[in-house]
Amino acid sequence: MDFEQFYQDKYPAGVPREIDLDKYKSMVDVFEQAVKKYADRPAFSAVGATLTYRDLDTQTRNFASWLQNKTDLKPGDRIAVQMPNLPQYPVVVFGAMRAGLIVVNTNPLYTEREMEHQFNDSGAKALVVLANMAGTAEKVIPQTGIEHVIVTEIADMNSPIKRTLMNAVVKHVKKMVPPFNIPGAHKLPAVLSAGAREKFSPVECKTDDIAVLQYTGGTTGVAKGAMLTHGNLVANLLQVRPMMEDTVQEGKEVVIAPLPLYHIYSFTLNCGIMLEAGAHNILIPNPRDIPAFVKELKNHKFTAFLGLNTLFVALCNNEEFQGLDFSALKLTSSGGMALTSDTAKMWERVTGCAISEGYGMTETSPVVTFNPHSAIQLGTIGLPIPSTVVKTIDEEGNETPLGEPGELCVKGPQVMRGYWQRPEDTRKSFTDDGFLKTGDIALIQEDGYIRIVDRKKDMIIVSGFNVFPNEVEDVVSSHPKVVECAAVGVPDAKSGEAVKVFLVPTADGVTETELKEFCRERLTAYKVPRLFEFRDELPKTNVGKILRRQLRDEAAK
Repeated sequence: MDFEQFYQDKYPAGVPREIDLDKYKSMVDVFEQAVKKYADRPAFSAVGATLTYRDLDTQTRNFASWLQNKTDLKPGDRIAVQMPNLPQYPVVVFGAMRAGLIVVNTNPLYTEREMEHQFNDSGAKALVVLANMAGTAEKVIPQTGIEHVIVTEIADMNSPIKRTLMNAVVKHVKKMVPPFNIPGAHKLPAVLSAGAREKFSPVECKTDDIAVLQYTGGTTGVAKGAMLTHGNLVANLLQVRPMMEDTVQEGKEVVIAPLPLYHIYSFTLNCGIMLEAGAHNILIPNPRDIPAFVKELKNHKFTAFLGLNTLFVALCNNEEFQGLDFSALKLTSSGGMALTSDTAKMWERVTGCAISEGYGMTETSPVVTFNPHSAIQLGTIGLPIPSTVVKTIDEEGNETPLGEPGELCVKGPQVMRGYWQRPEDTRKSFTDDGFLKTGDIALIQEDGYIRIVDRKKDMIIVSGFNVFPNEVEDVVSSHPKVVECAAVGVPDAKSGEAVKVFLVPTADGVTETELKEFCRERLTAYKVPRLFEFRDELPKTNVGKILRRQLRDEAAK
């Protein structure tokens, strides 16, 4: 089937099928045009500090000139960045890019083993780390090739007096900074001051140059670095913007950014799409602290919110959140994990704003599909974004017909160059005709919208029948006494596997009998969970995804 032809008439008026990939040469080009165009607008705010686009221009230039004049780092060298959502994150990342370096986004919650693997695998020569986790970095650095370390503290982007006071409180009163000693480490404020006295030499970044090494979660094995080029990232921000239609107005948006910027979803939306639009990004360093999060929301007349299912649930169950002023909110975007219909309805009921769910993966920078703002179809991941071709294939690699499940495959300018120094893994990830295999089972509807049926590896097989955990979870989570849940397969002597559900009940509580009866009314017999386990909380990644694999491993013991 010719899917390119099939999709020609599936989009709302005004959404193009193709985009102009030549609008920007690189992410540096995007950045430099934005800071010039929106100079006096606020760009990023957190922990009491706000950087305007002009501030961002100045400080990134200072960081880049320090790298060029005070280190031996050259364009193409890798610099690891390890910090939560703070205003210094974009300073460091875009400063590094302006110096021609490749950014290695690193999860601040990584263990020593994970950090050592990523630093060595990427060949990072420099590290920028938040003081709160520098103690772990201290143990790892001697086993790596890192030569330059810059340490930043939480309040480093505040005024000197406020910075000194706040950092002292965090360190000495709140005891949030374990002691560390990294010989030769530099402090970020001193680095920026020194850089201001040096000459900055612009570096031309080409479309094919690697901008970011974005490591996959490693849930299927060793974490691999997806090589995302400047062209990949530029393409994705240009592809997604039209799907938001007229909701994003230049220089006028106030965007809540609770998801970590080091994750590709937030990186592209907040440091790409919203930066290009001159938006004010409100960074939330710790979204798990719901009371503090809601307190911060009270300070802003926000127009856009980027989140994911578990966060939407936690917020909607908070009474103070329910009482906020949502009159300006016109765009809510969901990604990173499946959005349940129950959560989507609850969010719209509380905020008055529908959620546009998208789909993507690290390897696609990340967005592949998105629900157009004017034509949201709940329960789907939307339509392929402009300049993107999709298809579904069976186990033998043959294209499956419309409406039949198959592995979703994608081709477009946002697809990674490959995995860093892993040619065999790269080869296995693509079909012979150049499509990236996502590992997700999907079906393409007659109207072109796509539904994810499930992860290939998460499939549960009960007596030879395929059971998709997402379907079971969608049903169980719709029960009024269930906060969240996860379905996994467990070994069973009779049926091969049985469905087990881990769940967090509401304060009212719920019985296993109630749940089974509820599921029997809504699921085919072989899909009904045989086992339920009640928990106070479910294990999640730092981004908020429920760790099915961990639960599956626990259930198998």
